[in-house]
Amino acid sequence: MDPRSSPARQWRVPRTSPVVKALGALLLLALGLLLAAGDPVRPALAGLAAAGLLAWALRDVVAPVRLAVDPEGITVIRGFAGRRRLPWAAVESIRLDRRSRRGLTAETLEIDAGESLHLYGRRDLDAPLDEVAAALTAARAAAR
Repeated sequence: MDPRSSPARQWRVPRTSPVVKALGALLLLALGLLLAAGDPVRPALAGLAAAGLLAWALRDVVAPVRLAVDPEGITVIRGFAGRRRLPWAAVESIRLDRRSRRGLTAETLEIDAGESLHLYGRRDLDAPLDEVAAALTAARAAAR
């Protein structure tokens, strides 16, 4: 197997994430049924919210790897569970955006590929975003 065909590094959602989301869906259903008091709307709304959480958990199971890098470029998630390959020539910039508001700091990793912008948070990659940005930048520099 060619070592350049497999990802040199990859980042995925935390392994506990789908479990927590599925448990949240069960809790929502239980609360909807418990607080229904004869009203069919409450369990229906709880069921819709639970279905959304279960779909989100399913995505974490089907496509846990959100970002991968190798000498030829990066692979990003596309849509619900698809993948998109971006060669280094298509990547215009890799940037870490930090914003503070009301005492909280939010970080977002931005990968600008010209016609598309790929955004990742800490919970998407289960790693400090500054480390991910540094690894991507180093891999990009090594490929040049």
